[in-house]
Amino acid sequence: MDARTLADPIPIAQALMRRPSITPDEQGALDVAQAALEALGFRTQRLKFGVVDNLYARFGTGRPNFCFAGHVDVVPPGSGWTSDPFAAEIRNGFLYGRGATDMKTAIAAMIAATENYLAADGAPNGSISFLLTCDEEGPAVDGTKAALAALTALGETLDHCIVGEPTSEERVGDTIKNGRRGSLNVVIAIEGKQGHVAYPRRAVNPVTAMIEFAAVLKARKLDDGAPGFDPSNLEVTTIDVANSAHNVIPQRATAKLNIRFNTAHSADTLVAWMEETAQRIAKASGAKAELQIASQSAPFYTEPGAFTDLVSEAVRESFGIAPTLATTGGTSDARYIKDYCPVVELGLRNETAHMVDEHCAVDDVRTLARCYEAVLRKYFAG
Repeated sequence: MDARTLADPIPIAQALMRRPSITPDEQGALDVAQAALEALGFRTQRLKFGVVDNLYARFGTGRPNFCFAGHVDVVPPGSGWTSDPFAAEIRNGFLYGRGATDMKTAIAAMIAATENYLAADGAPNGSISFLLTCDEEGPAVDGTKAALAALTALGETLDHCIVGEPTSEERVGDTIKNGRRGSLNVVIAIEGKQGHVAYPRRAVNPVTAMIEFAAVLKARKLDDGAPGFDPSNLEVTTIDVANSAHNVIPQRATAKLNIRFNTAHSADTLVAWMEETAQRIAKASGAKAELQIASQSAPFYTEPGAFTDLVSEAVRESFGIAPTLATTGGTSDARYIKDYCPVVELGLRNETAHMVDEHCAVDDVRTLARCYEAVLRKYFAG
C-alpha cells in the first residue's frame, strides 16, 4: 500500500462533470483543468478555432515530452436519469453523471497522477503536457486536429501520448487500444425518371440500380484483416425512396452506408471504388448517380513495442491484470495524434458511455490515477 498522501482525482472529476460542456461549449470545464494544472506549475495556453476552445499545458521544456490527451466535451444527457446528469453525485461507491466514463474522470486521474508524480519524484527529465479539447464528440475539426497543427507551428513536439478514452471491457485495465479502425460514412443518390409501373420502358427505376449497387458493394470481400486489425466491413444502413404509391416508379432513391476499415485501405481508395461502381451501374440503367462523403476518419495503429510494453507493465502493476492490445471500437482523436507521435488509449470501462445514468466506480478512478502515475515513473526512468 502506498504510504503517501495521494492527490484524489474525485473532486477534480466532480468539478469537471458539473460543467455542462456539451459539444462544442466547454462551459468552464477547461477553466477547471487549467487552474488545476497551473497550480502544479504548468504553463498553459488556450487555442481557439471557430467556436471550439482547446487547452495545452506543459511542465518543463526538455524532451521527451509525454502528453496526456483527452476531451472535456460530452454528448447530450437525454432523459430518464435517476439524478441530475451534471450533479456528479456519488451513490454506493459509484460516481454518476455525464462524463463519468467518457472521459472527464480520466482527465481528473491524469491530473492527480501528475500531481502525485511531481510530489514524489520532482521535475521529470523531460516534459509532461496536456492537450484537452471540447470538439471530440462533434465534428472534431477545430479541436485536437487544429490544435496539433498550431502547436507544431509554434515549435512544440510530442514524443508519446496516452488518450484517456474508456477502453476497458470487463475490468478496468483489461484493454489498451493501440489502434482503431477508420470510419467512412457515405450517402449515395440515384436519380431516375418517374413513371407509371404499367409502362416501365418510359421510366427509369432508381431503386433497381440502388439494389444492384448495394449488392455489388456487399459482395466484395474488402480484406482478410491487417496487422493488429480485424477485417474491414461495409454495412448499408438505410435505403430510402419515400414513395407512398404502389403504381408509381419513383424519381429518386438514396442510401447511406458505413465502412469500418483497417490500414489496408484509405478513405480515398474506398470512395474511388464506390464512385466508379455507382457511375457504372447508373449509366447502364439510364440513371444518374451522386456520391457524397458524410464523414470520414482515418485508422491509426501503434506497433507493439517498448511504449506499449511500458503502459502494459504499468497496468499490471496497478490493476494486477495483463491487458490486451486491441484495435476495436469507434474512432477517437488518437487518429490525429498518431501523425505526430506514438499513441495509445487507456481508460475506464466503456459499458455506460453515452448512456442514461452513465457511471463509474470511484475506486476505479483512483486506481487509474495510480496507473497513470506508474506510466510517468516508468517513462521518465527509461
